[in-house]
Amino acid sequence: MRIRLLAILFCTLFVAAPSGAATCGGDFNTFLAAMAREAATAGISPTVLNGAFTGVTLDGAVLDFDRRQRSTFRKSFEEYAATRVVPARIKRAKQLMQRHAALLARIEREFDVPSTLLMAIWTLESDNGVGDMGKLPVIRTLATLAHDCRRSELFQQELLAALQIVQRGDLSLSDLVGAYAGEIGQTQFLPSSYIKYGVDYDGSGHVDLRHSVPDVLASTANLLKTNGWLAVAPFGEGTANFEVMREWNRSVIYRKTMVLFAERLTGP
Repeated sequence: MRIRLLAILFCTLFVAAPSGAATCGGDFNTFLAAMAREAATAGISPTVLNGAFTGVTLDGAVLDFDRRQRSTFRKSFEEYAATRVVPARIKRAKQLMQRHAALLARIEREFDVPSTLLMAIWTLESDNGVGDMGKLPVIRTLATLAHDCRRSELFQQELLAALQIVQRGDLSLSDLVGAYAGEIGQTQFLPSSYIKYGVDYDGSGHVDLRHSVPDVLASTANLLKTNGWLAVAPFGEGTANFEVMREWNRSVIYRKTMVLFAERLTGP
């Protein structure tokens, strides 16, 4: 009964919402209603909208985390890399490179991105899918950040992209969980990147960046390829490919760590 009442409330807000883009701040339910109208205009079905927005509330923990953010990398490259490029990770990554050798070779032929770099990203982002991919409901996280006026336009677009992921059937709402900025999956794509770069590489008919290793690795390679990756070229600091990697992470320290991890995978 409570769910049904929330659904009725949602529908009332949806119908009553004024025209125009959602305005940040103010009453959260009014904001959601405006977002629902915008999403409907973009082709999101009433069923998806009702399931996504009914009962959604602001997440204070997400706002607190977002406001605490400063420079991510307060350590030197050497200090940071020493905590990330560690023997256990290198060992597991090498084992996975052997297990997925045929898949990685196929991706490298098609997208020109070295398998060592893909493995480095996959490991650093989620320990190859066995680490923390985030447990927060993405819709609630993004609605909270979109309602906040500091970067409302950015996160409104991410919220619409997250709804599109559900609309396409790539992930269910129950599976649409992620980190504190709405990042999703084994290599932590924002929803807009999920839509733009996601590749159905296992032929399932859907892009599944939480469970499908082929989709995860091919989509990661596609992001780099689409942004100008140069085939058979170095990717260390100072190279053109190192700048392309900026589309993955703007931090020089993080990118240098990616390069170091990839280099360590070529050794014995």
